[in-house]
Amino acid sequence: MRYLLLITSILLFSLSVQAQQQPNGNKLLENVKFTGAKALQKNYKAIYQLDSNNPDIVKKAFRNINNLLNDPRLKGKVEVELITFSGGTEVMLKNSAYQEDLKKLIEKGVIVAQCTNSLQERGLEKHQLYDFIGYVPSGNGELVIRGSEGWVIVKP
Repeated sequence: MRYLLLITSILLFSLSVQAQQQPNGNKLLENVKFTGAKALQKNYKAIYQLDSNNPDIVKKAFRNINNLLNDPRLKGKVEVELITFSGGTEVMLKNSAYQEDLKKLIEKGVIVAQCTNSLQERGLEKHQLYDFIGYVPSGNGELVIRGSEGWVIVKP
């Protein structure tokens, strides 16, 4: 009798474990089929915040923007701005290594702008920066305004 009770308990436990694993198996199969969100809106807006001069972060910001622009779901539907301030100001200096990268973004329709507060804080003048960039009074102000307008704020 004990033997039969033990076998029955093991069998019930085994069935219980299998039942718990089955939904997970279905979830795994469902996950494999996922291809991403559908871009159903007419347009999307993203502002990238660059407040670092770390080359890895700068390159990541450029790569992220280019990846966004190349996403087939968003082709012709996305407006992008890159705002630099604080340490990101160094990216805009005429002697930086980023002139061509910035020009390519602008040629793809990206708004590229610098915070003038950061210029004042760093004792810089506009003539020291690339002549093809725009300016805003405050980088944080730009983020607040854009965010309030529904833009997605991205910090690489």
